[in-house]
Amino acid sequence: MTPFRTQVAGAIGSVLEWYDFAIFGFLAPFMGPLFFPDEDPIVALIQTYGVFAIGYLMRPLGGVLFGYIADRLGRTKALRWSIAMIAVPTVLVGLLPTYDNIGVTAAVLLIGLRMIQGISVGGELVASITYLVESAPDNRRGLYGSWALFGAIGGILLGSAVVAVTEELIDSQAMADYGWRIPFLLGAVIFIFARWLRSSLQADSTAVVSDEQAPLTKVLTQHLGGVMHLMASMLLYAAGFYVLFVWMPTYQSKIIPNPIDHAMEVNTIGMVALVLLVPLAGLLGDKLGFKRIALLGIGFTGIVAYPLFFWIDTGSYVGALVSSLIFALTISWVQGPMPALLVQVFPSDIRNTGVGVAYNIAVGVFGGTAPMVCTWVIDQTGNIAAPAYYLLVLAVISFAALSTLRVRQHD
Repeated sequence: MTPFRTQVAGAIGSVLEWYDFAIFGFLAPFMGPLFFPDEDPIVALIQTYGVFAIGYLMRPLGGVLFGYIADRLGRTKALRWSIAMIAVPTVLVGLLPTYDNIGVTAAVLLIGLRMIQGISVGGELVASITYLVESAPDNRRGLYGSWALFGAIGGILLGSAVVAVTEELIDSQAMADYGWRIPFLLGAVIFIFARWLRSSLQADSTAVVSDEQAPLTKVLTQHLGGVMHLMASMLLYAAGFYVLFVWMPTYQSKIIPNPIDHAMEVNTIGMVALVLLVPLAGLLGDKLGFKRIALLGIGFTGIVAYPLFFWIDTGSYVGALVSSLIFALTISWVQGPMPALLVQVFPSDIRNTGVGVAYNIAVGVFGGTAPMVCTWVIDQTGNIAAPAYYLLVLAVISFAALSTLRVRQHD
């Protein structure tokens, strides 16, 4: 395969994985009353975001499962198998009957499908990251690794765009009746292309002999400190994106006193900027150092969080748009160099498992719960700027941990 096709094949699964997770977050306001009817719309929204979080909380299991496959059987096998585990649940979510049709069973089925998807996502992105970075030239590991996040953010961007177009084409009542199903069903198209592209991946030589100590056992007995340290370093990485680009449209359109018109449009523009900036940040990491760029991104995000939330709270379209673009810049510096940095933490024979455990626990606990936590904190405190303080705390912890994280030369 050509280098370009290798990068596309490595990243394409992330497009499907994160397209699905994104549209669930964007469509939560429509799905909440259908699966969790409640007189209080905020309660229904929190319940729906709870299901969103369940998928993320399953990610560590996926990290262990696919980490074993990648470390023992090879990166390409993990990439081929992981993508198949999300396609069917994605389509089935779009076909689910609602509470009015089958009662509480509808919510149970939705939760089950989200759990399956969470396992898949837990393996997909880490396998993609390690495959891309390990196949890269030494001076382009940041750029190659960033393509995994380019695919992930591109999938979320695609989800944002599809939801925005769907909302433009049909009215709000039709959206609540059946329109929310359309983005889920369209996921089948991405899967067909991704499956075809990954079928041409060449088998890699990263698998190791099976009589060695199991990767998970080795990680937990010899590298537990590294796992915990990496998790702490990733807190803002884990939560910041979901607060600022997945939950933000709901915040702007449903929560602030003066709702912003075309919140999905603002979000889509911000994510276009983000997806373009991430590879540039990865390349910048190749030039100046992965840790240095990530630390700058973490620091700047923490500094600008409150002023930009305050501006968004005024209901200004311009304020929301400019804030989204600034956040795109600061978060790109956190996201872009991170894949290459992650691959430097553990040796190759346990790399997928070690990164998978740390990455998925951090993102599962802090990323998947971020929309629910932010909504709950606002509901409890009455302070609509409370999420900015949450981001600031995570930034401080991440900055301190990443500053002292030890990395190794590639092996």
